[in-house]
Amino acid sequence: MAKIIVVTSGKGGVGKTTTSAALSTGLAMQGYRTVVVDFDIGLRNLDLVLGCERRVVYDFINVINGEAALHQALIKDKHTDNLFILPASQTRDKDALTPEGVAEVLEALSREFDYIICDSPAGIERGALMALYHADEAIITTNPEVSSVRDSDRILGILHSKSKRAELNLEPIREHLLLTRYDPARVVRGDMLSVEDVSDILAIPLLGVIPEDPAVLKASNQGTPVIHLADSDAGSAYDDAVRRLLGQDCPMRFLNTPRKGLFQRLFGGQS
Repeated sequence: MAKIIVVTSGKGGVGKTTTSAALSTGLAMQGYRTVVVDFDIGLRNLDLVLGCERRVVYDFINVINGEAALHQALIKDKHTDNLFILPASQTRDKDALTPEGVAEVLEALSREFDYIICDSPAGIERGALMALYHADEAIITTNPEVSSVRDSDRILGILHSKSKRAELNLEPIREHLLLTRYDPARVVRGDMLSVEDVSDILAIPLLGVIPEDPAVLKASNQGTPVIHLADSDAGSAYDDAVRRLLGQDCPMRFLNTPRKGLFQRLFGGQS
């Protein structure tokens, strides 16, 4: 049976879809048969980040409604063996997601895959609650700013009370913190919360710190998960996060400002 991992947050624009694409790609690159499911019904973006938007014929809702078989809706990734995408519908509304339909699709996927990554919409609306309900693990994605962290704390409360594991009094969902768009220089200036600040507030294990990096936007525009850009800081940080998710020991990087060279120290160059 597959392990179901939801990528979630309380606030929009923190990088959930970028994270879902990168982590699912990383797991597939490690040899695990992986599927990433877009739960953001009506606002489909995962297919763009993965570069398969022109190949979408059937979607998640078509499968739930019996309008297509699951294998017809799954899209095999062009760049990574073992990776498949189940896209969201752009034309339906979130009420088209039914508890019975979602459970049936996830059960069918669990028989075929090692990992199911659920790309959740932000907040606590229907699509988000459906995405987290069946999760075995949750990756709480947040920016280092007060409103984002506060909203993520609310999501932790939902995970503790409204998931299937909570309802059945099973072992709790395993939670991970992923801090995105981190800029150590802004932390030093007091413009951004530090890793320690966020960790103290949310009190869940830190999976990774993704630095602010223009490569993220470049990769998204190219329809390529940033983890494929191995020479980029963000790509390297996502690769580290995948390895930690799999239980490997990787030191945290990108937490401090780069040390100034001799020329910069002598002549006041920018770090």
